[in-house]
Amino acid sequence: MKSISKSIESTTIKKTMLRILPFTLICYIIGYLDRVNLGFAALEMNADLSLSAEVFGLLSGVFFIGYFLFEIPSNLIMHKVGAKIWIARIMITWGIITIFTAFVQSVTHLYIARFLLGVAEAGFFPGIILYFTYWFRSQERARASAVLTLALPVGMIIGAPLSTWIMDNIAWNGMAGWRWMFILEGLPAVIFGVVALFYLTNRPKEAKWLTEEERNWLENELDKERRQSLSVNKATKREMFKDSKIWKLAFVYFAHYTAMYGLSFWLPSIIKSFAATSSNMEIGWLTIIPAIVGIPSMLLFAWSSDKRNEHRKHLVISLLIAGLCFILSGFVDSAMMLIFLIALASIGLYGFIGTFFSFMTQFFTESTAPAGIATVNAFASLGGFVGPMIFGQLAIATGMFTLGTLIVLGGAVILTLKKKGINAVTEKGDNVKSIS
Repeated sequence: MKSISKSIESTTIKKTMLRILPFTLICYIIGYLDRVNLGFAALEMNADLSLSAEVFGLLSGVFFIGYFLFEIPSNLIMHKVGAKIWIARIMITWGIITIFTAFVQSVTHLYIARFLLGVAEAGFFPGIILYFTYWFRSQERARASAVLTLALPVGMIIGAPLSTWIMDNIAWNGMAGWRWMFILEGLPAVIFGVVALFYLTNRPKEAKWLTEEERNWLENELDKERRQSLSVNKATKREMFKDSKIWKLAFVYFAHYTAMYGLSFWLPSIIKSFAATSSNMEIGWLTIIPAIVGIPSMLLFAWSSDKRNEHRKHLVISLLIAGLCFILSGFVDSAMMLIFLIALASIGLYGFIGTFFSFMTQFFTESTAPAGIATVNAFASLGGFVGPMIFGQLAIATGMFTLGTLIVLGGAVILTLKKKGINAVTEKGDNVKSIS
């Protein structure tokens, strides 16, 4: 009997991961690329539109203002109407706005386009993290989140050479390469948004690609976790917002977000400042080195934290690695040494991600998760505004010191977060035991 149960568990988890993770990964790669391709466009766009470093820093960050304002409402709507309709809506609208960005003629147009892109995309990432809670137990979520957030390094690995190649080689109808980059990279979001409407399944009970036995097993497992979560976490949104834990989680993710997006938007320009004679393509290839280093660390940290059930320790280690390497980056004076230290920092930056989302979701119940996940992500997303502004206003070295210090502070805050374990649940007779 036990072997039959294990067989159902194994096949159900495998089917669910294969059905959900590759598609959501592709969608997030598209989203991440459309979010950060402004950094590559800057190699030519800033001169064409006469943008200063300060203006570009603000332009990079204004996306996250729209994102912040609409993220919580977006997640609440998705919880009510279902993932497939809402994810499709998000992708189609952000793809259209990305395409329209190609036709901006002034900095004002660009401000409007970036703000609207943030509004359109708001809710996609926290929506997917919420969606995972409908399908994966807490013991699978770190791995699922790590696969999803592979979009960040993979998006950079694909996007850097693709974006710079388009800029260097495509100028159809006399239109600049950076404009074609927005058009060609916006189209996939529209296409996959339409696909999402037919491909995604809202809940396990609707999954025709699972057998009845598999659907029942998965629903029972998830219901068991929800009951356990109710016993240790705040049961209402009002109680949740009064709990300091949600704001500590938001600060930790804000610190990480600030560093990640400050670097994502500015790394091509920072490299160019150290190697002014490099072509756009050469800068693109150098930009992907940290992302390549980040992929194995992301998977390793997620696998290790799930296996050992030590998410907090893994998070602290990842933030300390990233913070110290950022601080050391402030002392270098060559492009290759800078890339080396940023690559080391990426071990921590990318290793943090999947582990954090598994850790974070353990602080919410089913009723508080939509608002809770969106709140943490929304306030953290302000780091996407602050990070680019730091490099727009400060010297590179000072910016590196500032980001490094912020990340180390995030690690210190993680040490104050303690959960009543709910991520490993075993059943003995009628008793449910939680292991922290």
